[in-house]
Amino acid sequence: MSRPPRITPTIWRQRATEGGTPIMRRLLVVAVALTLAACSPAPATQQAAAPQAGFPVTVENCGRELTFDKPPAKVVTGYHPSLETLLALALGDRVAGRTNFSESPFLPGQQEQYAKIPEISGTIMLPQKEVMLSQGADFVLDNAMAGFDAAGGYATVEELDAAGSPVYILGGWCSPEEVLEFTIDDTYTDLRNLGAIFGVPDRADALIAELQSGLADVTKRVAGRSPVKVLATDGGKGPVNAYGGSGITHQMITAAGGTNVLADVKGDYTEVSAEKVSAAQPEAVLISDYSTLRGEDMPSSPAKAAEAFAIAKNSPAAKEQRYLALPVAAQHPGYRNILAIADIARFLHPDAFTP
Repeated sequence: MSRPPRITPTIWRQRATEGGTPIMRRLLVVAVALTLAACSPAPATQQAAAPQAGFPVTVENCGRELTFDKPPAKVVTGYHPSLETLLALALGDRVAGRTNFSESPFLPGQQEQYAKIPEISGTIMLPQKEVMLSQGADFVLDNAMAGFDAAGGYATVEELDAAGSPVYILGGWCSPEEVLEFTIDDTYTDLRNLGAIFGVPDRADALIAELQSGLADVTKRVAGRSPVKVLATDGGKGPVNAYGGSGITHQMITAAGGTNVLADVKGDYTEVSAEKVSAAQPEAVLISDYSTLRGEDMPSSPAKAAEAFAIAKNSPAAKEQRYLALPVAAQHPGYRNILAIADIARFLHPDAFTP
């Protein structure tokens, strides 16, 4: 409502004597009307918004309780699997900033959505502290703690929380110990939590049901078949960068009908001697596939496979040159890891997937 014109005492007296009482009555009517208007309730649009159904919501992550009074509307995502997961929940319109992803192909139907979201970092890492805090995000989603390390120049979880940008870490990858404790069920937990945080529990339940159905189909197809001995590696001539018997990659190998030849090694991504790899005699090799890392070109999957075959030169895998280039994004928390189980199973047991 526009502010009424200001009436000074002098003008008031002059106008009051012009024509006598009719003007006074008119002024009295105006005064009463203004008083009534001031006492009237504010329009509905000016009143405090009613709480949204299902909120507030509280979830636990990394030993912290995160409470949301409404769904986040200005989200920043870190390493790409975090964005993939939100896109799978049809939440791309909530994402205001993302990191770069150029290391491997996109999941079907997601590249166009990715291109519409502003890029705030030219690498897979979140931007440095000042840039990150300037985003004004109301939610930050990532799948590792590396992007919140003060020593690396990043805003910490505590600093972002104080700025109204609560952080959620997918897969419970909150510490080195918790990385080793990852299970496939942690992906379902993340989806349920995100469904609650964004007020879309039905979408989360539907996606979980779809993923569980796909995983059940894989389990049924590989049941009764001899597990294939698998070496999962990121290359190296010795020591070898490989995946031990803990964490996400080990879980995927087992679910796909394989046996991790380094299952006795306590570790997820770790270093293993060339002698141990040679003695493992793998029947198939999984290669972590990514063309770039923080802006630098990385060895190709064929090159890393050649290194593995040279070390395990008498193994069935080397003799058959049998390897699968597995996008490294699938080896991080996010819903892609469950999709990758089917790809690994088809590689290990192709006959189980013939029509």
